[in-house]
Order: sequence, then structure tokens, then C-alpha cells
Amino acid sequence: MKMQRVAALVRKELKKTARDPAVLFMIILFPVIMTVMFGLSFGQVGGGSSTVSIIGVVDLNAEGPGHHWSADLVKELAKNDMLEMTSHESNASALKALSAGELQAVIIIPEDFGRSCDSFNASPSNRSAWLNTTIALRLDKGSMIAMQAIPPMVQQALAATLVGPQAGAPSLPVGIGSETTDASKLKVFDYVAPGLFSFGAMFMIMIVAQTLTSEREQGLLRRMATTPLSASELMGAQALSYFILALIQGAVIFGMAFGIGYRPSGGPAALAAAFVIVSVFSLCCVGFGLITAALARSPGAATGISFIFIMPLMFLGTFVSAMAPTALSSTAGLVVPSHYVTESLTNLFLRGASPASVPVLTDLGILIAYSVGTLLVGIYLFRKMGKD
Repeated sequence: MKMQRVAALVRKELKKTARDPAVLFMIILFPVIMTVMFGLSFGQVGGGSSTVSIIGVVDLNAEGPGHHWSADLVKELAKNDMLEMTSHESNASALKALSAGELQAVIIIPEDFGRSCDSFNASPSNRSAWLNTTIALRLDKGSMIAMQAIPPMVQQALAATLVGPQAGAPSLPVGIGSETTDASKLKVFDYVAPGLFSFGAMFMIMIVAQTLTSEREQGLLRRMATTPLSASELMGAQALSYFILALIQGAVIFGMAFGIGYRPSGGPAALAAAFVIVSVFSLCCVGFGLITAALARSPGAATGISFIFIMPLMFLGTFVSAMAPTALSSTAGLVVPSHYVTESLTNLFLRGASPASVPVLTDLGILIAYSVGTLLVGIYLFRKMGKD
């Protein structure tokens, strides 16, 4: 074996690799993006700032006997760095904010809370002298973390208020009427499903990019350019055909989810709204696919470049970030359109929001703006760069 020949072949392979954008992406840029996205999603990047749950408090005992107990409970809850307390004048305003996802829980302190605490304070060992009452705790059904983590935090704060921070699990005259029983009816898939629909749609980016670069490589686009077809007709037909494919894909995902037993909250109107939202996002993905096809010179390069769009959409806007949210990942997710798909479907399927509610319509409006923008940019770039 002659080392000169081996060295020459090695140099040839390295040069070929250096000139192939797809291979370079998979070797260098893909690991960088993957590591950063994992770090953002699971707390390594910006993990020092944990997600804070916002708790709404409706104090019906604010003016009643022993009203200082309400303030003491709120102060005890505020000592927890994972909780942020806000005050609400009425149940209606607090529950409206909860259904919109603006709050992770609502605590309704009853009118007889102060008298109940006073009765316990006067006779801590005489249960017959206690005035029993219940604090209503309403939880964000769209957050698995809120459903599981907040009730024990409230229970601990209540015990610390009445008995002191060193108390174990004493018997108290004040109970907590929470919705934790509803959490047992939900499976992990119920929380994952809203992000699953956007997760499936985003791979349309790769399909569009690979198909268009293959047609360009085969000379099909150049031959079509010699026909009476105008550039706008050609690009419009391309976008429409891929959008139809995206609709079929979305219908398959919805159908399979129902086929395996998924039953979201909301009736036919919520399902129709969800399908529209996913369809609009699919159009956005077609636009990203056109941008990728304009930049890529081969189907292999298109595969690599498409992940530049797919990975942020996946890690910052689907069930990946929703399962382990951090303050930084939640903020970073606001820049990716998949975030608004997952958020709106969570409102519809878990929180029972109306399709005509402000949060759902706001998310849909943002998605429409994203879709129109990316589609126009994709058509422009592909017309300028993609047919050579």
C-alpha cells in the first residue's frame, strides 16, 4: 500500500466534503444547533431562571373577621420563588385569565376563612370547636406541571400559616378543594397532543425543499419555464399543491390521534378551529421549504438546510419545550410560529377555550402573518435563486 495514493484520496474526500453544504451542515452546524436547542429546551441554557407560576388570588375574606389570615397566607405563598401572586377582584376575572393561560392557578379564599383560622388558633387540639371551610383551588388544565406541583405548594403554605413552617402534615379546619382528580383522568399524551400536530406539519419543510431541488437538478423547472406558464402561475401552483399535501397530512395526524383514543375537550367547533390553525401553519412550512430550496443546490443540501428551520420550530414550539419549560425557552419560543400552534391548541383542547376567544384568535392572527410573510419571501427567493 502506497501512502501517497492514500493521502491523495484522503485529500480528495476532504475537498469534496468541504464543497458539499449538506455534509458540512451535518458535521458542523447540525451538532451546534442541536446542542443549543436541547440546552434551551431542558434548562442548560438559561436554566438558572426557573419558570414561575402566576397564581391569581380572589380574597372573599378581605374585609371579614380575621382578614389578616388571608394576607398571611398570601405572604407565605409569595415566599416560594416558583410562585408569583396577583390579586383579582372577582372570580369571573380570575377564571377568565386562567382559561386564557395567563394564570397557572386561581385561589379563592372563602368568606369564613378568617373565622375558621381563629377557631383553630383558639383551640388547636379541640376539633369539635373548629369552623371547617374550604379554599377553592382552580388549576391550569393545559399545564401538567401546574396540575401536579401547585396543590402541594398551597397545602404547605396553608400549614405554615396556621401552625408554623416546622409543621409536618397537621389536621386543619381549612381544606383545599382542587381539581387534582381531573389530572388523573388525563394521560401524558393529552398534554403532548397539541404540540404533536405542529411537530408533524413542520416536516413539510423538508419535503418541499427536497422535491423542488430534485426537479431543478433534473432540469424539469427549466423546461417548464419555456412553456406559456408565467412565473407567478408556476409558483402559485407549486405552493397550492404542497398546501393540499399538508392538509392531507394534517388530516392523517388528526385521524390517527383519534384512532388511538385521543379525546380532547371541546366540540366540533374546537376541532374545526384546530384544523384551520394547523393548516395555516402548514402553509408557513411550505414557505420555509421554498426558502430552503432557494438556498440548496442539491436534495442532500436541502435536507441539511431544512433542519435549520425544523430544529428551532421543534424544540421551542412543540411538546418538547412544553414538557420541561424554562423562563428562557418560554421567551425564545415566542419567535417561532409553532409556539402559537401549540398554545392555541392547548387552549382549545385542554383549557376548553372557545374558538372565538381572544387568545385563540390572537394566535391565529400571528400564524397568518407568519405564513403570508414566509410564503412571500420563499416565492421571491425561489424565483430569483432557485431555478438556476
